[in-house]
Amino acid sequence: MTEKASAIDAQPIAGGTEDLGSLPEWDLSHLYAGPDDAQLAADLDGAEQTARQFGQKLAGAIATLDGDALAAAIARYETIDETLSRVMSYAYLVYAADVADSARGRFLQSCQERVTQISSHLLFFTLEMNRLDQTHVDERVAESAALKRYAPWLRDIRATAPHQLSDELERLLHEKAVAGRSAWVRLFDETIASLRFPVGEETLTLSETLNCLTDRDGTRRSAAAQAVSGVLKNQERLFSLITNTLAKDKQIEDGWRRFERPWSARNLANHVEDAVVDALLTAVRAAYPRLSHRYYALKARWFGGERLAFWDRNAPLPDDDDQTITWGEAERIVLGAYGRFSPDLADIGRRFFREGWIDAPVRPGKAPGAFSHATVPSVHPYILLNYHGKSRDVMTLAHELGHGVHQVLAAGQGHLLSDTPLTLAETASVFGEMLTFRALLDQESDPRRRRALLAAKVEDMLNTVVRQIAFFDFERQVHVERRDGELSAERLGEIWMGVQRESLGPALSFDEGYAGWWAYIPHFIHSPFYVYAYAFGDCLVNSLYALYLRAEGGFAERYIDMLRAGGSKRHKELLAPFGLDATDPGFWDNGLTVIAGLIEELETLDRQAGASA
Repeated sequence: MTEKASAIDAQPIAGGTEDLGSLPEWDLSHLYAGPDDAQLAADLDGAEQTARQFGQKLAGAIATLDGDALAAAIARYETIDETLSRVMSYAYLVYAADVADSARGRFLQSCQERVTQISSHLLFFTLEMNRLDQTHVDERVAESAALKRYAPWLRDIRATAPHQLSDELERLLHEKAVAGRSAWVRLFDETIASLRFPVGEETLTLSETLNCLTDRDGTRRSAAAQAVSGVLKNQERLFSLITNTLAKDKQIEDGWRRFERPWSARNLANHVEDAVVDALLTAVRAAYPRLSHRYYALKARWFGGERLAFWDRNAPLPDDDDQTITWGEAERIVLGAYGRFSPDLADIGRRFFREGWIDAPVRPGKAPGAFSHATVPSVHPYILLNYHGKSRDVMTLAHELGHGVHQVLAAGQGHLLSDTPLTLAETASVFGEMLTFRALLDQESDPRRRRALLAAKVEDMLNTVVRQIAFFDFERQVHVERRDGELSAERLGEIWMGVQRESLGPALSFDEGYAGWWAYIPHFIHSPFYVYAYAFGDCLVNSLYALYLRAEGGFAERYIDMLRAGGSKRHKELLAPFGLDATDPGFWDNGLTVIAGLIEELETLDRQAGASA
């Protein structure tokens, strides 16, 4: 199979999206010309030879290195790891473009197996560094300017030391991953991509079907919801098996690594304390009545009743003339919003559109949802979207472009220090959304359109904060209960319905088919307990944006400096210039109050409209 470079300006996609304009497809030749590219094979062969030599020279000798020698070893390790990451980024992006293509799946699996085998020669390096005494490490850093650059990476690597196993067990887990967790994730992805949903006279992909839930036609929304429920019901045994297997796999490894709770490993990776995440969860759950319960009761009244069918949760308002937004207009809106905040951010963002870094069309087999994949600092990020031309798609573009711009800015830290914890990575993306929303709201004077914009933003924020914390709560309950035995599909559905009713409130009406909707959420499979990072980022952005509105100058520069830091600083250090502290118990309430304020503004507009009727 040969992956051909896609044209940056692709022809409009057939099937009802002709009015979106020319949707771009990414150009993966910036990584490799194709799966059979001689350079890809040479990179793998070269990395294997270098990794072997690296291990032969340094295994068992890390404790004997002085500061400069240790810095040189880390730099060599970084170069090898970046090469392997480049290969895996390319393989994953080829696969994501059409996960239903078996040849692409085999290519990804082959790359994973080869990279895992090569990286096993590097595994000793971090294991030995984690066994060093802290005084020894401090002395090496103090004596070497070159090693000081890697001090944050050493800090983060060594934070995992209490959970490190023997070298033999670490190597076993490393090498078995391709036939264990990774294989189950691939099964999930390929199954989801292969599903088709009958909606009216059409047969749609999951992405297209979920998009129908924002259709103006209530009958179509209902039909789409019933299609999702029916198809997921038919697959519940498989999805239950995948979920149970991965939860058990995680339980076993967490037990060996001595993690107290199923989500503690994710918190460690995010460089955030368990207590901070507990405080976020408590604050959001306590706010359900004044946020989601309150808003959906209001929306139900707009739809003429006291309760709202679950398939109408994200429906456009009855008087909302949400028109199709072409790709060109979406680009103008988002880059314009970024540019008003910082011309430098807009200049970086413009490169994504001009240089083939975005894949936007909806295609059969394409991975659903959206992401920005950082690849490696020596190349650039790639953004995947499924663009349908809705206002929510514009916000998704703003969100993913925030990730992408952040990844470009952080690349200057180098391969080992550019990766950002999820909590702060989601800050950049949600801030990009907020800039775009505020720009649209500021230029809109029509009360009806302002209400539609505010409602859409509130719904996005509820989806980001309330819904993601509900997802986190679902995962917590599933992983805790899995310790006592396998969960049936019915039990998974009971847990799902419990957290949905609690989080969304009494104004939402559910049927029994909704009990299976947990099955399609990819984060549960790809990155357990990832989801709270969205709520973390949204609440943080609310506080940041409030500061921005009050700032006299210099805010954009401080913000860009925060993004440039990548993973070189913890959240406390990064937020200190803004006077923010996520460990403050009142911090989360401040962010949630912003959402409540938007709901109050909607209620005011509603009263004014009623008074003038």
